[in-house]
Amino acid sequence: MGELVDKVKGNVNEAVGKAKQHSDDPETRAEGKAQEVKGKAQQAKGAVKGALGDDI
Repeated sequence: MGELVDKVKGNVNEAVGKAKQHSDDPETRAEGKAQEVKGKAQQAKGAVKGALGDDI
């Protein structure tokens, strides 16, 4: 179950991050890039959990 949760959170963070990158504010764009990277990391974490099982 943790695998799915991590992947969903990752997808949400990635989508929100991409949306923020279209802002006119440079600070918001930078925040969006960081959030997108965080989302990709969460998706990778979910993939690892899926490969190893939720025992980790």
